[in-house]
Amino acid sequence: MDKMNVDKFKKSNKNAFRIVLNTLPTIFSMLLLVSIITNTVPQSFYKSLFNGNTWYDLVIGDVLGSLLIGHPITGYIIGNELSNNGVSLIAITVFLVAWVTVGVVQSPAEAVFLGKRFALFRNISAFLLAIVVAIITVVIVANF
Repeated sequence: MDKMNVDKFKKSNKNAFRIVLNTLPTIFSMLLLVSIITNTVPQSFYKSLFNGNTWYDLVIGDVLGSLLIGHPITGYIIGNELSNNGVSLIAITVFLVAWVTVGVVQSPAEAVFLGKRFALFRNISAFLLAIVVAIITVVIVANF
């Protein structure tokens, strides 16, 4: 490599390292907040919120999934627990879709990295599409 390419390489590495260092506090605070919420909310809390009304359960599931973001595997465990306690499939589905796609807790970090407008649009569309996906999923499952 010639001298100019080596200098560009060094400069880009310094910039990348600086960006990583600047974003670490945001990433760590987001992960800490998600871990605290996930580990402090008992599963019995979720069971008490759903009442069997389809539209009510859709909205509650979507809001809860959006606020209490988590990993899919954790969501499946919670979904199984909800299912075992009589929560409807549509409520569980919307909860799980919102759980992994909508990120209210991580929105500040997403806004920093991708822009406020993009973060807001992505979260609103994911929130609405979680309801659509849940309805389609339950219709498909009910027909099989």
